Amino acid sequence: MRLDAFLTPSSAGIVRTVEEGVEQRTSGSTPRRTGPFSRVLRTFDFFRTTPCATLLAVQMLGLLLYPALEDQTGRAGGLGRSVLSVFALFVLFLAVLAVRRTPALTWISAVLGLPLIVLTIAEGFQPNNASIELWSSVLHAVFYFYTAYGLVRYMFNDDKVTTDELFATGAAFTVLAWGFAYLYNAVQIVWPVSFTAYENPDAPRSWFELLFLSFTTLTSTGLSDVVPIEAHARSAVMVEQVLGLMYVAFIVARLVGLQIRAVKRH
Repeated sequence: MRLDAFLTPSSAGIVRTVEEGVEQRTSGSTPRRTGPFSRVLRTFDFFRTTPCATLLAVQMLGLLLYPALEDQTGRAGGLGRSVLSVFALFVLFLAVLAVRRTPALTWISAVLGLPLIVLTIAEGFQPNNASIELWSSVLHAVFYFYTAYGLVRYMFNDDKVTTDELFATGAAFTVLAWGFAYLYNAVQIVWPVSFTAYENPDAPRSWFELLFLSFTTLTSTGLSDVVPIEAHARSAVMVEQVLGLMYVAFIVARLVGLQIRAVKRH
């Protein structure tokens, strides 16, 4: 599907933002950029006005970036660790921007984000410091859970379906998976050997392995080779399984219902 399909309001009543919907109702048309760089400018406008789409795109890029930067031990080292640190800070920045568009409190995201910046930088310089890694994982988990909460409130805030809200369904899902991955990492630091796998069963699982476990748990596919074997780890996995089912039942069903209602009105 071409990106232009999202840049132009559809007959079903989907608009990029609530503000654009108000402008449409008052003026009857949507202003479009013209000129030799109009396509580039419209693409820039799209990502500027849809921070949830930008957050989702960057997180999907991260899924492709992490394996390329990990070494044979499953840990990022040297340049790879520095790149991941910068990437993590960029994701935090995008998450705060996304929360700004939601009914959630932006200052809470900012308060959580500031120490996370410090801890992320500290992890880059001291990757083997368990205390720094633990606090970083805990705060990352809290930050991403609050971001997911803000995105969910954003989708439930009105009865209009905007393009950004559609992308928020995916962004909230991936943010939740990120949060549980950090929670799993904190669990294995406090309770060693909480997770096992076919290769190096007694070794701590890498963060990407835990992210893979989180995605397979949240989507209820159960394809992960990483298995929780400690009670606290199993509890965390069960909570994520329930939240994954609730997410599909409540959020996706609601957005589909709103979309059907919009089609019927037109």
